[in-house]
Amino acid sequence: MKEIREVFGKGKRIGCQGAKLFVMKNDLPHNRICFTFSRGFGTAVERNRARRLGREAYRNLKSRLRCGYDLILLVYPESTSPVNAGHPAYAGQATFAGRMEQLQYLFARAGLL
Repeated sequence: MKEIREVFGKGKRIGCQGAKLFVMKNDLPHNRICFTFSRGFGTAVERNRARRLGREAYRNLKSRLRCGYDLILLVYPESTSPVNAGHPAYAGQATFAGRMEQLQYLFARAGLL
């Protein structure tokens, strides 16, 4: 879609370990969100689970977010590197609580919370 390419190209980028959020104003009374994955993100089952976790975390946060933005969440495979292991945006991405913390961190950094 044209809108998705535009958000990837012109949107503000906010990253953390395991994910990157692209944000662009859309002048609509609501937000639009897309979940996508880096190449090599595992099997279809793993991608679908990650998408479900992301959607549910977003559903729980969306009432607290500012409206009028296009959002793309680019998710990377969970790293076993201990570099950011103590960081809230890194902890347990493959769990609902981990994805929730990750999204809260990204949305806060983007100024949407």
